[in-house]
Amino acid sequence: MANSKILTQEQEMKLRQPIDEYVGKIQKQIDDLRREGTDRVIAFQNSVDVAKRDKTLTAGERENRISECRAGIEKAKKVEAANKDSISKLIADAESYIKAHYDSEYFQPVKESCAQEKAAAQEKYKQAVAQLEKEHQATMAKLTDHQEQKDEKYVHKNRLFDAKMTLAKDLQDVKDRRHAAFNYKYHLLDLLRMSKFSFAETQAQKWENYKYNFNRRSFLLQNGLYIVIVLIFIMLCIITPIIKHTPLLTTNNVLNILQQASPRMFLALGVAGLILLAGTDLSIGRMVGMGTTTATIIMHKGINTGSVFGHVFDFTGLPVGVRVVFAVFMCVLLCTCFTTIAGFFAAKFKMHPFICTMANMLVIFGLVTYSTKGVSFGSIESNIPSMIIPKINNFPTIILWAVAAIIIVWFIWNKTTFGKYLYAVGGNSEAAAVSGISVFKVTLGAFMMAGVLYGFGSWLECIRMVGSGSAAYGQGWDMDAIAACVVGGVSFTGGIGKISGVVVGVCIFTALTYSLTILGIDTNLQFVFSGIIILVAVTLDCLKYVQKK
Repeated sequence: MANSKILTQEQEMKLRQPIDEYVGKIQKQIDDLRREGTDRVIAFQNSVDVAKRDKTLTAGERENRISECRAGIEKAKKVEAANKDSISKLIADAESYIKAHYDSEYFQPVKESCAQEKAAAQEKYKQAVAQLEKEHQATMAKLTDHQEQKDEKYVHKNRLFDAKMTLAKDLQDVKDRRHAAFNYKYHLLDLLRMSKFSFAETQAQKWENYKYNFNRRSFLLQNGLYIVIVLIFIMLCIITPIIKHTPLLTTNNVLNILQQASPRMFLALGVAGLILLAGTDLSIGRMVGMGTTTATIIMHKGINTGSVFGHVFDFTGLPVGVRVVFAVFMCVLLCTCFTTIAGFFAAKFKMHPFICTMANMLVIFGLVTYSTKGVSFGSIESNIPSMIIPKINNFPTIILWAVAAIIIVWFIWNKTTFGKYLYAVGGNSEAAAVSGISVFKVTLGAFMMAGVLYGFGSWLECIRMVGSGSAAYGQGWDMDAIAACVVGGVSFTGGIGKISGVVVGVCIFTALTYSLTILGIDTNLQFVFSGIIILVAVTLDCLKYVQKK
């Protein structure tokens, strides 16, 4: 193979030298112009920040120092403004030169050289393997002792492995060289513009970094399940019109899926915080039953068809708006009370959430069933759904409730101290405690937040279904919520998970259930599909954890 296009390190530097000299000369002029302007503005601003944090200064000293710095900032800004046009012209000159010369005179030759180096490394590997095989066969032909033959095979296997590692190193060197050549252009632009890039340039860097860091095994571990589920959904979209003579992927069906997913989103967001702490919650389904029953009793028109501990309620004397608010208040209150109890035992006595939430599940189901005799409480007042979750041009606004919950929980997880503590405790509770974080408060807070979300979710589900609350309602929803989190990448090992993953997980499970129902698949078989998905998701999660260790 001809190696004429393969560049040595010296040749590569020689290709880049004119660019470095031209842009470097301009950069020096820009640095000189920035020295008394932009650089001093940044230095004075840093001094102001330091002065504000310096506890050794008196109030008067701090004010004097900040005043001096601000005076310096004003003076430096005048210099900055005076030099702005000159700097802009120099930057434009340098950028034009880079655009005209960098790719054609430097990056493309390096890219071609890397392609040649890659081919040469692979050819070298093939020749090395062929030589090793030849030597191995010759050695084996001379040996008659079984143990010596076994030892030779072991040595040959190690030599092949060494050759493979050498190839991997050579390919990585080529990859590093190309990546460095690509990034050097942005390094020059970074110095010229002080880290200001256009949207297209930012995306180009992200794509290059993604390709550079791409690993097939990690990619499949992260996204393999999603790929399989998407393929299954595509298959269902093809099969459904053939079997049922109706398309699956329609606007109406998509809206129905999102409508069904909305109350479940609240439940998944609630339990996601507990899974983030390496816990879980088995009582979600019973919380839903308790919440929908409570909401139905309060929002029912007229005397209720059932009783609670023998007492029949009638809230129709209250205005509709008051009953709606009272219903959501009671749902949130009851759910939060029970999750707080479970959270207290988990936080105070280090009880595994599996145990305390299972106890909650039994207590809630027993109380609700005993108090109501297990009967359904009929429907709620018919105009309430149109008040709370009306359809606007066939768009179900219940989806907006779920979007609001997603935004709020995302903000709590990512932008608050509690959210940071949540990840810290989930990642390593002992280390978090040593660093001064109250593990008790964080754990209890996560359970209480889950209770609030369960209350809202059960209230919304009651309105979506126009009532019909009963103790048995919501059975199996705990598994759906937990499965959605696991599929969405919230790890049972703790401290790993994103809100976007939870959202994707809920949508995936709801879409799959909806598709199988339209296709006429028996509900019991749908449980089988869900179980397989959960098993695969947790297996992949465990493999990711093992790989990191």
